[in-house]
This record gives sequence, C-alpha cells and structure tokens, in this order.
Amino acid sequence: MRKNRMPFTWMFITIILLANFACRESAKSEENQETTKMEKKVRVSSSDFGITDNGENVTKYSLANKNGIEVDIITFGGRIIALRTPDKQGHLQNVVLGFDSLAQYEKKNPFFGALVGRYGNRIANGKFTLGDTEYTLAKNNGENSLHGGLQGFDKKVWKAKTEEADDNVKLILNYLSVDMEEGFPGNLNTTITYTLNADNSLDVLYEAQTDKTTIVNLTQHTYFNLSGEFSKPILDHLVEIDADAFVPVDSGLIPTGELKPVEGTPFDFTEPKQIGKEIDADNEQITLGGGYDHCWVLNDQATGYRSVATAYHPKTGRNLEVLTDQPGIQFYTGNFLDGTLPAPNGGTYAKRSGFCLETQHYPDSPNQPDFPSVTLEPGDTYSTRTTFKFSTN
Repeated sequence: MRKNRMPFTWMFITIILLANFACRESAKSEENQETTKMEKKVRVSSSDFGITDNGENVTKYSLANKNGIEVDIITFGGRIIALRTPDKQGHLQNVVLGFDSLAQYEKKNPFFGALVGRYGNRIANGKFTLGDTEYTLAKNNGENSLHGGLQGFDKKVWKAKTEEADDNVKLILNYLSVDMEEGFPGNLNTTITYTLNADNSLDVLYEAQTDKTTIVNLTQHTYFNLSGEFSKPILDHLVEIDADAFVPVDSGLIPTGELKPVEGTPFDFTEPKQIGKEIDADNEQITLGGGYDHCWVLNDQATGYRSVATAYHPKTGRNLEVLTDQPGIQFYTGNFLDGTLPAPNGGTYAKRSGFCLETQHYPDSPNQPDFPSVTLEPGDTYSTRTTFKFSTN
C-alpha cells in the first residue's frame, strides 16, 4: 500500500507546483499588460534646441499620445516645428512645414508654426485709434503692420511648464508683452495652452489680460501638407470651409470693408473642393492674393466653439478638422514660398507646398467699425479656443 501512495503524493506536489507557476505567469502577463498600457499613455519630454542670438535658451517639448500622434513645439515663438501623424496604413509622417535648427527660425521666414500676436494678420498703415489716442505700429509689410510687427510673439522666448493626465498632456506657455511693445498699449500677460488629447486632437487655448485698453487677435500659423511629402504642392487636398462669405481685399491685402458672398466665386468651399481647382482662376481677388490669402466669414458665429473647416488628402487618407469659437479663418495657400527655404530632409519649400488655416478675427478690425471688436479692457480676459483634430479614412 505504501508503494502506491508515493506516486499520488508526487502527483499532488506536481499539480501544486504547476498551479503556482501558472499564477506567477498570469501575474507577469498582467504586469506586462499594465506596463504596456502605461507606455501607451500620453507623454511629454523636453530637450535643448539651441541658444538665440540674444543668449536665451530655447527648449523643444515633444508631446505624444497613445495613438502615435507626436507634436514638437519650441519655446521660441511657441512654434509647432513638427507634427507626426499616421496615414491610413499607419505610416507616421511629419505633416507641417518647419526647420531643423533654431538659426533658421531666427532668420526671416513666413511664420512657420508660430504663435502670432499681438495682432494676427494686417493692420492698415500700421495705425489704429482707441478712444482719443492714435497708436502707431511698426510697418513690416509694405505700409502695413503684419502679425504683430518686427518683433512679434513669433520671435519671443516663452516661459513653459507641462502637465500630464491619463488622457492628455499640456504645454503651457507664458509671455508678458510690456506696454508699448511694437506700439501696442498695455502690459499684456498672455498664456497659450497646447493640449494633445487621446482622441488625436490638438487644442490651442489663448488667454490674455491687460492693464490698459488694447487690441488683441492671436492665432496659430502652422503650414500643413497632409501628404507628408513637402516636395509636392498641396493642390490635390480637398478643403471645406463653413462660410458663406469672405473678406475682399485691396492691392495691399487690406479689407475693403465689405463681406462678399462666396457663391459663384472661386472662394466657395462650402462643399469639399480641391485647392487647385480654381486657385489660378481669372478673378481679381485671386490675382491680388496670388491665390488664396483671404479671411473667410465663418457661419454660426453665435454658436461659439464649432467645427468650421476640414482638409483631406485622398492618397494618404489623412483628414484634418478645425474647430474654433472665432468669427473668421484665414486660408493661405503658401503663395509666397519661393524655393529658397530649406526643408529638414533635403530640398526646399516651393510655392504652395503648405497651407494655413488661421482662426482669428478679420484683418484690420481696429480700423473697421462694422467688424467684430478686438478691443480688450482691463479686468476682462481674452479667451479663445481652436482645435486641430486628425483622423484617417
């Protein structure tokens, strides 16, 4: 009888050992799965990007989410210098125009990826009046002031901090523009919050306060090419803009004061249309802009934050949706790119190798009494939100 009990004992011990082994392996598997989940959460990292000619250190922040979207932003000008997003095959590519060195951003360039302020777009003759006081701005676009002047927000080094949550990561930038900087009145304390979310959206929240009545119109000046191939023009992209009117301009690209219906003109993007379809049409406004370089009057302004525009690249399947609470959007098709600026992976940026969708107030609003106001008073907070959301189909 004793001989028969031994095999049973060993069999029992073997079962116990196998059970313990299975438990350990299951625990390891759960631990690995949890680690994988942690690795796939949104994250942020930082690295040095150089030192400006003025001796200021510039930092690059890289934001990433669990789906593969990656955004690189530098503290010089708050510029988006790269944005990598997958195509319909899952292939990651950078889809925004930019440079790989700080030196290139310090040189004259067409505001690649920049935060623009204090006033995005043009102000006629570099002048505006508040109350009984006329203010004179720096002229950096012929007789006009453009995008904040000679040393606008795009050329400032912003203070930065980051915040991480389970489903988003934030880069919070701050800059104090002192009274009469570039001719603008008031000490303007400006905070820009970039938020990369798990749903592949990049939020841009603009906030500002002043101690003296002033004007503010902030925007983001990223150039997109959803093909990821910057040697190719953006003419094959399909664009839709929810706007029944646009803002005609004169020879200096200053608004004439009227709002013109888009119907029956090359400016009708109320249905998806290839950028290249009418970009060279025989049209006075097209000729003045060298293509599209105009502000569209967005519909449903009383609604506030809403979807206002989309861009789609059929070959890669990349889709960009723009949401905002602003009254206008400047659609610019890179008409003044001329092949002289270097692309990071070789070659240069040719004409129309990128397009911008700049959410904002209308150009020259301080001098146009019928346009929505851009005045900010002490005690009030300028606050506006724009979202760039990416998907594939």
